[in-house]
Amino acid sequence: MEVTRINEFQASEGKSGDLHDFLKSLLPYINSSQGCISCEVLQNNDDSSIFAVIEKWESIEDHKKSIEGFPAEDMQSAMSLFSSPPKGTYYKT
Repeated sequence: MEVTRINEFQASEGKSGDLHDFLKSLLPYINSSQGCISCEVLQNNDDSSIFAVIEKWESIEDHKKSIEGFPAEDMQSAMSLFSSPPKGTYYKT
């Protein structure tokens, strides 16, 4: 069953540009992951420190496998860019 994952990220003070660059750098990895249908990074119009990443997947399992395969050290190095833990939810179509 196709699912949409909507993720929200808030940048630390002064880190909006760096977080935007980091999120955009994930697109090739996500888009090439098995089961990924599409992925895009959006920046909030009213608050440029807030980002949404909209992912469409063939299944929740495919999304979870892609996360397991992402290098933990790359995510760990980006943690200083977040003002709070990222949030994400699955939605049915």
